[in-house]
Amino acid sequence: MTATVTLRAPLSGKVLPLSQVPDPVFAGGMMGQGLAIEPLSSTLLAPCDGVISQLSSTGHAVALRAANGAELLLHIGIDTVQLGGQGFAPRVQAGDRVSCGQPLVDIDIDSVAQRAPSLITVLVVTNSDDMQLGAAASGMVQAGSSALLDISASGTAAEGDSVAGGVSHHGQALVAHEGGLHARPAALLQHTARRFTSRIEIGFGGKHASARSVVAIMGLGVGEGDTVSVHASGADAEAALAAMLAALQTRSEAGHAAAAVPATTLAARSDGKLGGVCAAPGLAVGTLLLLAEQDRAVPERGAGVEAELTALHGALAQVRRDIEADIALAGQRGARAEGEIFGAHLALLDDPELMLAAERFIVDGRSAAHAYRSAIRVQSEVLLSLGNALLAERVADLKDLERRVLDVLLGSDNSALQLPAQAIVVADDLTPSQLTRLPRAQVAGLVLARGGATNHVAILARALGIPALVACGPAALQLPAGAEAVLDAGEGWLDAQPDAANLALARQQIAGHEARRQALREQSAGRALTRDGVHIEVAANVVNAAETRDAVLHGADGVGLLRTEFLFTERSDAPSSEEQRAACQAVLDALEDRPAIIRTLDAGGDKDVPYLPLPAEDNPALGLRGIRTSLAMPEVLDAQLTALLQLKPLSRLRILLPMVTDVADLLLVRQRIEVLAAQLGLSERPQLGVMIEVPSAALLAAQLAEHADFLSIGTNDLTQYTLAMDRCHPALAARQDALHPAVLRLIGLTVHGARQHGRWVGVCGALASDPLATAALVGLGVTELSVSPTLVPEIKDRVRQLDAAACQELALTLQAQRSAAEVRALLATAANVAAQ
Repeated sequence: MTATVTLRAPLSGKVLPLSQVPDPVFAGGMMGQGLAIEPLSSTLLAPCDGVISQLSSTGHAVALRAANGAELLLHIGIDTVQLGGQGFAPRVQAGDRVSCGQPLVDIDIDSVAQRAPSLITVLVVTNSDDMQLGAAASGMVQAGSSALLDISASGTAAEGDSVAGGVSHHGQALVAHEGGLHARPAALLQHTARRFTSRIEIGFGGKHASARSVVAIMGLGVGEGDTVSVHASGADAEAALAAMLAALQTRSEAGHAAAAVPATTLAARSDGKLGGVCAAPGLAVGTLLLLAEQDRAVPERGAGVEAELTALHGALAQVRRDIEADIALAGQRGARAEGEIFGAHLALLDDPELMLAAERFIVDGRSAAHAYRSAIRVQSEVLLSLGNALLAERVADLKDLERRVLDVLLGSDNSALQLPAQAIVVADDLTPSQLTRLPRAQVAGLVLARGGATNHVAILARALGIPALVACGPAALQLPAGAEAVLDAGEGWLDAQPDAANLALARQQIAGHEARRQALREQSAGRALTRDGVHIEVAANVVNAAETRDAVLHGADGVGLLRTEFLFTERSDAPSSEEQRAACQAVLDALEDRPAIIRTLDAGGDKDVPYLPLPAEDNPALGLRGIRTSLAMPEVLDAQLTALLQLKPLSRLRILLPMVTDVADLLLVRQRIEVLAAQLGLSERPQLGVMIEVPSAALLAAQLAEHADFLSIGTNDLTQYTLAMDRCHPALAARQDALHPAVLRLIGLTVHGARQHGRWVGVCGALASDPLATAALVGLGVTELSVSPTLVPEIKDRVRQLDAAACQELALTLQAQRSAAEVRALLATAANVAAQ
């Protein structure tokens, strides 16, 4: 049976629905479901047995936890926090166990009525998403005696009992995630739980956590190989339990290079060097730059519950947009690790327990900034207290969110950090967003007093190619700022007083590595021809003119993909046609005589453009996105096509249409180009191509090639739709491999269909940037690869080592394999043989 608590009226008076409370925060249900009372009595009574979980310092609000887990908030009057405690005399304190009807707070009704906007007292169930609320009483009630509301704890039902229209199911799972349930696996579990209406709890060590809360899951302290219990109750409990057990038992990699070693065992070296843990290998010579972290001063008291809650929710919305923009930029650069880390930050940002804690602090009268900082730090202390090094390292992610939110609420210091030409950055610790915002060209290395080889900064440092030493201890903060130092992160040391010979040796080694990269850059300007003379065009994926200039310096044959989304995001309205023309012309000019493929707006799905009237969708990946969005908003498409048709010269422009599913999409756009070109008096037309991102387009490649000038394969989405795996799903990241034989077969079908009409096929997805995949793509008949600008020299060098005829034979073998792993193994073997 469900555990039901009947609440008794805490005050005498008239019962009102929340919708009639003169406060939009309560009336809109932002704090939870419940009711209100227009009071006639002057003592607030406990509505049930329970424990006082929180008492505001001003006495105007009390939080009580009932025996069945219901979290109750009793808020006396509206904006009464401004009274500073005058008119309220609490009789209890936090931690007290109380009985139903016991006095909690004495109220000076006359005094409060004269100075507050309203005496209406609110009773809300702050965790009402996890509870079942019965019908509320109406009319007049008597304090302490009148039944007010029944609350059932749906998560405590016994197996087989009816709960929220369903049943309750239990199970156990052995946690397979590397390192246990830290931030990213916890985000995976949250993502899984949100697919179901049932309440899902994970139990471990006598504690339980909602599967919808990343922080609560991490707080359990579950390690790799631990066994946890899972309880699901609700209409879809059986399916929810099965999905959660699968998610717990599906291994994900933590991304760390080595286990963290206590700094005390490393920092003391007999040679005078500073020791630490290698987070990212590499050698660097640079100037020591110390970053001092200062705690921001934040106001403790707020300007009212409504104002502070509005400020907090607004700040969280802005931070969400900022993180989504970081994820998008990471995706454009092919920085998967960075994107996954910021994806985990999004899950933390949406964490219901963090939100509830912050809102409670606000109800207690604190400012939004102080409330959010307090909520973050309470959760950080929980993680630090678990004695788990991996979970302790996740505190940096919480600090990152704190810093971001406070920057929005209080304003950020936008002054640019001045770094020497080659800086070895030294800090107590860094957050992921702080690292990604440092000017990469000036960062030679990274030395942290804290941190570990498994934290997210370490993962990012490896992805960015920055030598990094962490867990160096307090001695790191005593390093002489401005001194020249040698960092050998791979060997685990930093020499802050190198002699001339060691400096010369380090520089010589660095120069050797750079010489090879330079040799590749010098050769990259030429054409990429296979040993048997097949020309492969190697272009670059860019988002603006600056990246285009960088691509040219690295020898790119052109732009293989210009994403125009950068013109539409981080603004409140759509760019004008002239703005779009100017930005795209700058890209074309930067290419000198090279061609540019410019993709029309790819909005919708996981690419949010807030001001476009796109509907909320249950499954955005299968909804209105890409060319579907443009065709649904013809004025947006016309403005973009008009801008592109005015570029000069049109002979170097290739327009690319995203998410085309069949010929109808292509013909509609081509007809529109004809109309607009006629209006502009143009006699020339640019080339028009389609992206192959869905299986239907690959299967219909011959039909598309009849009307398109070229085809470009987006392997990221093509893999997602072919394997039916959400590209944003953290648990499936390791299996989202574009070298899956099914994807390779679709690429082969695309090339075969295009050749029937003499069209060429390129690849602009992440697979093109993988040197291991180059032989497979050349063998399948792809003749253009568009990659990250800095990878152009390496991919061209790789092409020059290949024999196209041999690659064709290899491609046939690859398509016959059973998995991406088998494909990768064969490619690795072929590469080793070729190198011998």
